[in-house]
Amino acid sequence: MEISPFPHQGPLEPSQVSGRDDLLADLTERVTERRVTALLGPRRFGKTSVLRRVAADLAAAGTSVIWVDLYEVTSTADLARRFDAALAEADGPVRWTLGEVAARVNLNLGFVGLELTRRRDERPDPDGLLDALLDTLVAGASATATVVVIDEFPGIDRVPGATGLLRTKLQHHYQEIGLLFAGSQPSLMRTMFADRERPFYAQADLVEIGPLSRQDLAAFVEDGFRWTDRDPGDLGAHIHTFTGGHPYRSMQAADASWRLAEPGGGPVEWGAVLERLRSRTAMSCDAIFAGMTGGEKATLRLLAHGDALFGTVAELHDLSSGSARHARDTLVAAGDVIEVDGRYRIVDPVFADWIRQRFPR
Repeated sequence: MEISPFPHQGPLEPSQVSGRDDLLADLTERVTERRVTALLGPRRFGKTSVLRRVAADLAAAGTSVIWVDLYEVTSTADLARRFDAALAEADGPVRWTLGEVAARVNLNLGFVGLELTRRRDERPDPDGLLDALLDTLVAGASATATVVVIDEFPGIDRVPGATGLLRTKLQHHYQEIGLLFAGSQPSLMRTMFADRERPFYAQADLVEIGPLSRQDLAAFVEDGFRWTDRDPGDLGAHIHTFTGGHPYRSMQAADASWRLAEPGGGPVEWGAVLERLRSRTAMSCDAIFAGMTGGEKATLRLLAHGDALFGTVAELHDLSSGSARHARDTLVAAGDVIEVDGRYRIVDPVFADWIRQRFPR
């Protein structure tokens, strides 16, 4: 069975990242020059894939990498487990340095999670463990060329005091350690680095990951089709028009197109691709929509059709101005809606299309 040249489920392998040359070069230059950088972008925009590619390229050049995943962190103990796992799985020479540093403070890297499952009177203090783990990270990463990637950084916001502690541990070592932050809630990420009341205020350059360009997407689709003896026709242009270059949805559409195409045959019709894509995503879109509040549903319907959130059409949905503002801001904070040039739009083009199909004017 042939494997699709358009993988889209989960982060890509470093070698599969395409169409991001300028961003990859920029991030590599920044981290090499020890410029603390935060990568912002909506969910499914390929941030983790890009960072994995940067990390792989740096590792190939001899730089050590520590990767910390803070997705849905729930407590100080959970945060300690995440940093413990990151230190235990560090890539490169820093791994040995971290082991030596940890041994001096009686830390057994890779076993913190197990220690925290002991009986209450036997388990270590999570605050003390986290403090020791961060000291170990800083000491090890400062001693050898190391890049620390903190993915889904907004997760730390769930743990009181943790952001301030991390900043305190790192602030005097910015010129020694390469630091890359990333998060899928653009508005919260901006707040964490741009709000004067936040510990990381003005501590990093903010870099946004945008959609794929029409040219890059068309080239990627054509290469994947030609490589597997299929005719791409003008599918690249159709996909970009529909997805706006949304990375995940573009690859999903390309995969649907590829699976309809026959080796050695002619190009497939975009209508058939769109029908297949809609049928494969309808259930997940319905589940997402069902989980929204009434105000959010009404707001999404208005945005999907390009209608104003305030005025006559909104009144037809029984949506007050206050409810519309609250729903809009909540959706922006969650990364479901984004503001572009003063206008709000739904980030996911497939979800927006589902709403238009399910709730026509």
